[in-house]
Amino acid sequence: MNNNNSTKSPMIVSFGEMLIDFVPDVAGVSLADSYGFIKAPGGAPANVACAIAKLGGNAAFIGREFMFYRNPSADMLLKESELKLDLIKQARIFHYGSISLISEPCKSAHLAAMKAAKQAGVLLSYDPNVRLPLWPSHEAARDGIKSIWNEADFVKVSDDEVEFLTKGDPQKDDVVMTLWNDNFKLLIVTDGPNGCRYYTKKFKGKVNGFQVKTVDTTGAGDSFVNEQKLKDALLFANACGAISTTQKGAIPSLPDKAQAEKLIKELK
Repeated sequence: MNNNNSTKSPMIVSFGEMLIDFVPDVAGVSLADSYGFIKAPGGAPANVACAIAKLGGNAAFIGREFMFYRNPSADMLLKESELKLDLIKQARIFHYGSISLISEPCKSAHLAAMKAAKQAGVLLSYDPNVRLPLWPSHEAARDGIKSIWNEADFVKVSDDEVEFLTKGDPQKDDVVMTLWNDNFKLLIVTDGPNGCRYYTKKFKGKVNGFQVKTVDTTGAGDSFVNEQKLKDALLFANACGAISTTQKGAIPSLPDKAQAEKLIKELK
């Protein structure tokens, strides 16, 4: 499946899974104790494409039009022959996760898409989005996620993912920097409600988060040079992430530009 909100060449192409999240209809209740669920579209790569489109940018999503319960599910079945390589080569940024690396034929399709993007001079953006229950083992997850690590230009990981990948304290810079590669242009570590940290070849720093009444954190990390421009962009991303936690569901809760700017103005 491929969607874009404009007839223009898309600025960012996302590759991977789109799914339906079943979110408990009462906040703070475990899945086992929930009596009802709200169906909401989601999937980390799809969330990114939808967030960009809702903020007024050009975006496209590459996946499959059929849905199955997992084993197999649609995200596992995309074939290399089904890729729209022309779309990928037109992108400014090609964004992907790691779930599409778990099974064939999608793994080969994923690697072929990355190769085509790289050869066309497209920037590669990687959000591993660790989902351990989907991998055969923790070690398989680490190996699979790191197998394409050094290819990216931009990498975004959560503090929990830093801990998983390094087996160290995610709050320590020296631990985070074990994930750094000189090919990177930017490494971002998200810290939930505390904001995020950023690392480049020339500078590093932190941007604070926003305090909101959180209802559902699904998709919060998906909605989110000189250093000041980077800090402004990350502040905006933090605002989008915060707003997306105030409603249930990932894609339905994504804010538009005006909502994010309003929250930033309130902070200032």
